[in-house]
Amino acid sequence: MRVFNSESDKDTFSIGESMGKSIKPGSIIALMGDLGVGKTVFTKGFAKGLGIDENVNSPTFNILKSYSGGRLPLHHFDVYRIGDSSEMDEIGYEDCFFGDGVSLVEWADIIDDLLPEGTVRITIKKDPSKGFDHREIIIDDDTGD
Repeated sequence: MRVFNSESDKDTFSIGESMGKSIKPGSIIALMGDLGVGKTVFTKGFAKGLGIDENVNSPTFNILKSYSGGRLPLHHFDVYRIGDSSEMDEIGYEDCFFGDGVSLVEWADIIDDLLPEGTVRITIKKDPSKGFDHREIIIDDDTGD
């Protein structure tokens, strides 16, 4: 487990960008945290790290947006509006999860039962006692670090 402290959107973006530069094909990123903690900011940085120049935004109403302009395809899920994980079958999530690209899932705790072993879990938390913009970014990639 690795823990990063972010003091701004720029920091959160940079942490995501760094991860995007080193991520391997077939990786699944489960992004969790309350509304407004910076999940989409992290995702934008992650996409930049993959070399994706398109404007990345949260696919809340579409559930899935895919981007192919970088070194790996990015499948960006926002499952906030999913009522039940079985709804993921309708959008063909398995093709994304088990393909050659990278899948990043915002609000991943909603579909936790679908996340395979080896999923990288990232939790972003606010800590108002450390300042309004402070975030703690916890990356659990089961490496034992």
